[in-house]
Amino acid sequence: MNLNGEKTIFEKIIDREVPAEIVEEDEHCILIRDINPCAPVHILIIPKKRVPRIAEAESDDEAMLGHLLFMAKKFAETHHLEQGFRLVINNGPHAQETVPHLHIHLIAGKWMAWPPC
Repeated sequence: MNLNGEKTIFEKIIDREVPAEIVEEDEHCILIRDINPCAPVHILIIPKKRVPRIAEAESDDEAMLGHLLFMAKKFAETHHLEQGFRLVINNGPHAQETVPHLHIHLIAGKWMAWPPC
C-alpha cells in the first residue's frame, strides 16, 4: 500500500484485481509484459513484497533482490535472448519512476545504444 493506504497498480495485478499479461510467476515475484513496451521484448519483474524503490530496500530484502535478477536470467534463457538484454531499475522521479513499487525492466529484441542517456 502507498502512503495513502491504497494499493499500487502492481499490488492490484499481483492480487488479480487488475488484468495483466503474466509471463511467469512464483512465490516471490511476478513477470508481466509492459503495457507500453519500448522494445519487442519488454518484461517487468516485480517482487510480491512491496518495496517502494531500490533505495528503500532493507538488508532482509537481499535474497529477494537476488531472486529478481535470477528470474531475469531464467527468462532470458528460456526466451533465447542470447543476443543480449538490458535490465533497468528506476529510482525516484528524476529517473522516471512511475510506480512506487520496485521492479526491473527486462528489455530485449533490438539494438540498444550506449550510453543509455
